Formats: sequence, structure tokens, C-alpha cells
Amino acid sequence: MSVNEDLQATPVAAPVSGIADPAPLGLAAFALTTFLLSAFNAGWMTAGSGLAWLGYAFAYGGLCQLLAGMWEFRNRNVFGATAFSTYGGFWIGLFLYVQLVGAKLLAHPATASAFSKDVGWILLAFAIFNTYMLLWSTQVNMAVFAVFLTLELTEIILFIGNFSGSSGTVKFGGYVGVLTAICAWYASAAGVANGMGGRLAVPVGRPLLAPRA
Repeated sequence: MSVNEDLQATPVAAPVSGIADPAPLGLAAFALTTFLLSAFNAGWMTAGSGLAWLGYAFAYGGLCQLLAGMWEFRNRNVFGATAFSTYGGFWIGLFLYVQLVGAKLLAHPATASAFSKDVGWILLAFAIFNTYMLLWSTQVNMAVFAVFLTLELTEIILFIGNFSGSSGTVKFGGYVGVLTAICAWYASAAGVANGMGGRLAVPVGRPLLAPRA
């Protein structure tokens, strides 16, 4: 057998991704920032300014989640790449909106209601995006599906609350947002534990719909 024939007969190993799974990082970043903002919406931060979430919306929920999304592109995970990049952009965009526009609106009583309306429109837009991501999450696992389901409810409730000016509805949305954060933390913890391959494994549940073979 010639050298060329030998090379052609030798199977070529498929390339292996050289990076760890970025999903636990993206989920943790989303969970923490969501928790801080939701705790404020729920009225739990009475002893604080309520703006503890703002810096982390940019640095953790925004930047770290965006990086996780970029790494998911490297892993050829279209669902993770789209979800993390989008919600990374959501948090960075919300940070910039509050800093550059929202603060000016809230400074004057005559324009303060416009701030809530703006936030309502933002939440509606992301609820539309989240609707089809919720459908596709049925092919991932139950833990991820729970994150998108509770997030969908949070966005819809907060959209209604902000658009109607109902503080009670916004407060209820804060409670559901805290639940969303807990679900995301659980999925993140499961990703870390299961990715380590050690003795401690965390169940994530089977997908509701099996992906195509």
C-alpha cells in the first residue's frame, strides 16, 4: 500500500471543542442579575437604593452572558448562542437605557410615567423573542425549559404592570422573577456539577420533545 493510499484509508478524528461548556456561566450571570432586579421589583430592597442590579446588569448579566453566547457559537450550539447573546444584550441595553434616558425621565414628575411605558415596550419585545425560545427549550431539558417558562411569565406580568402603572402587578412580577432566578441558578449549578464529571450529579430532566435524530 502506498503512502497516499494509507493516508486515505486512515479515518480522520472529528475536531473536539477546546473550551468548556459556557452555559453554566451564562445561566449564573442571568440568574444573579435577574434576582437583584426582581428583589427590587418585589419591594424587598427597602433599606437600599434599589439600584444594586444596575452595575451587574452591565458587567455580569450583560458582558459575561454575551461572552457565554459567543463561546456557544464556538461550540456550534445555536440555541445557547442565541439565548445568551440576546439576554446579554438585553442587560447591557437596559443599563444604557436607565443611565442615558431613564434617569432623565425619572428626574421630572411630568415624564416619569414615560419611563414605565418604555420599560413595558422593552419587556414586550423580549417576551416575543422569549416565546419561540420557550418552544425550542422543550428540546433541551426540563431545567432549561423551567427557566424560559418562568421568564416568559415574568416578562408578560412586568409588561402589564409597567404599561398599566400598577405597582401591585410589578411587585407580583418581581416574585415571579425571583423564581426565574432560582430556576436559572439551579440549571447553572447542574451544568457545573455535571460538567465536572464527579460523584455529585444534578438532575435536569429529559426534554419535553425529543430533538430530531
